[in-house]
Amino acid sequence: MSEIERKTEQIEQIYASMGISRQVYDYAQDIWNSLKERWEEIDALSEYNQLKVIGAMQKNKVSEACLLGTTGYGYNDLGRETLEQVYADIFHTQDALVRPQITCGTHALALALMSNLRPGDELLSPVGKPYDTLEEVIGIRPSKGSLKEYGISYKQVDLLPDGNFDFEGIKKAINQKTKMVTIQRSKGYQTRPTLSTDRLSQLISFVKKCNPNVICMVDNCYGEFTETREPSDVGADLVVGSLIKNPGGGLAPVGGYLAGTKECIENAAYRLTSPGLGKEVGASLQVLGAFYQGLFLAPAVTANALKAAIFAANLYEKLGFDVVPNGKESRHDIIQAVTFGNPEGVIAFCQGIQQAAGVDGHVSPEPWDMPGYDSPVIMAAGAFVSGSSIELSADGPIKPPYAVYFQGGLTWQHGKFGIMKTLQKLVEKGIIMKDFDKRNL
Repeated sequence: MSEIERKTEQIEQIYASMGISRQVYDYAQDIWNSLKERWEEIDALSEYNQLKVIGAMQKNKVSEACLLGTTGYGYNDLGRETLEQVYADIFHTQDALVRPQITCGTHALALALMSNLRPGDELLSPVGKPYDTLEEVIGIRPSKGSLKEYGISYKQVDLLPDGNFDFEGIKKAINQKTKMVTIQRSKGYQTRPTLSTDRLSQLISFVKKCNPNVICMVDNCYGEFTETREPSDVGADLVVGSLIKNPGGGLAPVGGYLAGTKECIENAAYRLTSPGLGKEVGASLQVLGAFYQGLFLAPAVTANALKAAIFAANLYEKLGFDVVPNGKESRHDIIQAVTFGNPEGVIAFCQGIQQAAGVDGHVSPEPWDMPGYDSPVIMAAGAFVSGSSIELSADGPIKPPYAVYFQGGLTWQHGKFGIMKTLQKLVEKGIIMKDFDKRNL
């Protein structure tokens, strides 16, 4: 027996000891073996983005002193200021705001909106409904402190049935009050395609032709490092995201970022801290080391998450489920949607992900009324950082079409195990028939 054969046998045995049946193992291995050429594409993407990050760090002379942090007011914080310039260089923008005081992706987006819009302005979404938690920020669902309460109006233009932009509708919607356009790159709790930078370029260019003064903001959550270009490379004035997703590399314990024009970032900084203070204050405490190292790892971690997503897409597509994107499409974020058509499938999938976790793998998630959502939501994430969705995680609203949204995996091996666990759980609950391998391969 060769060394590879011996290791393969040992791997089979440990999978079996962790609850993976031979049937599920063999099916998953066949899927994985069919994807190895695709892995080369992802590795090349990861290499490009890794060099881009290192180049930005070297250009800005990141040093050991940058990792130390500050307390109190945080004046003259070398590490914070250098990190923000590193982000600006990676995203090719004039400036950036990268802070632990930004609590989550929704907070980062709210900060971008509330700081750059004024009473009487109008916000336009040309890609349909925004992510659920932004509905209360905007005022689509009433909430204290919403944009609507401050006299900021909102319009949206839905995508066409084929997923394309409704350019005629967008042109009609843009008027003298339109100050900002918000573009959600990822699908959120929808089953529409994620927007590539090519499609973002097309949309932003059209908006700017209608009115060159409109601020184009892109919600970049889950999309960082999934291509060689970012939205700011194709005309976005402001790009926004969370550090407990792709750019934090699994190490950032909190935080968010905004990268964009000098004016947009200055406005956001004054809103985050105080008029007159802006970027000059905001102690970085002890998180800068994790921010820098997480960013350094982010291209490789994102590549692992992409592999897990592609693996999941192919595995479930061959079982007859609707998946977005499908198994062969190009990827522009790390999220994989699988539609089960019933709540039992969503719950079983999430419970399988939880059982694959290194942290809290012994617990079983259940749907609950989570703040910011209009229906019960189930979330599975045995994470080292609470709520970190670059780590192996899955979630979904318990409402039609009963789709689950899977993302993450700091390592490809963990992502693979997690997806195998979901399949095992679905088989055990009778949602997938036990003879699936004979019928679908």
